[in-house]
Amino acid sequence: MTVIEQPHDEFVRLTGPFRRELLTHCYRMLGSVQDAEDLVQETYLRAWRSYQDFEGRASMRTWLYRIATNACLNALRHGSRRVLPAGLGGPSTDPNALDPRDPEIPWLEPIADEQADPAAIVAGRAGLRLALIAALQHLPAQQRTVLILRDVLAWSAEETADALGLTATAVNSTLQRARARLDRLEPAADEIAEPAEPERRDLLDRYADAFERADIDALARLLTEDAVWEMPPNPSWFAGRDSVLRLLEARLRGARTRLVPVRANGQPGFAMYKDGEAFAIQVVTLRGQAIAAVTAFHDSALVERFGLPARL
Repeated sequence: MTVIEQPHDEFVRLTGPFRRELLTHCYRMLGSVQDAEDLVQETYLRAWRSYQDFEGRASMRTWLYRIATNACLNALRHGSRRVLPAGLGGPSTDPNALDPRDPEIPWLEPIADEQADPAAIVAGRAGLRLALIAALQHLPAQQRTVLILRDVLAWSAEETADALGLTATAVNSTLQRARARLDRLEPAADEIAEPAEPERRDLLDRYADAFERADIDALARLLTEDAVWEMPPNPSWFAGRDSVLRLLEARLRGARTRLVPVRANGQPGFAMYKDGEAFAIQVVTLRGQAIAAVTAFHDSALVERFGLPARL
């Protein structure tokens, strides 16, 4: 007996496999996992409402990306770009005089590798690295969109033009401006090259051990000279090894901390527990055999969203 597939079941079967990559696409556009999840839901709702009119002139994947992209562009028209502290002003110098936390600023968020599209994680710098996501937020919405479609998703100029209602000439011109601006914002590929796996694991193990013991001398040996430390939602940030070490000495003194390895934005990271309570997610940027940057998102709820308990 032949089973006739119902429209809804057919829709779920055909569109379901694209959910994770659409979430990753919306995250690149918006810089927020929660906002991206909302926009993916909206994308699927819009797609279902118009599914009966889908004629297959474009692939299902292209059709869904077109819907998601336009939903993100509409959201960007009514929202503010997400930032990291370094995007707001100059670095701080006094670890004992931190600016007050500002939860009203739309902060950039990390994405757990388990949530993201595996292909984006493999792509590394071209996909999800935190520095790239932060830099993208500084581009105007149309430049951001064109650059993601052309350089990250490898769409042709014609496909991008069709999705955005532009000409191919306008797409190429916009892409050129976006690339030029991004080159000024994002580190070059050789500046963020990670060591091979055994060296990388050893470096991260030594960092976690030194951090948990508050061993400032050991941490000094692991940081690059121009290391950067950010900790949203606190607007203060610190640049340079000496400045970062003064911060860590002030913050870790007398603290009982534990670091649990995680992966975020295709990069190594840690869930930080303070006195047994979830405290932060650290995203670590490596350069060669040292640590070039740590972005510590001081949000206990993030730890649970990375699938870890609120208390150890």
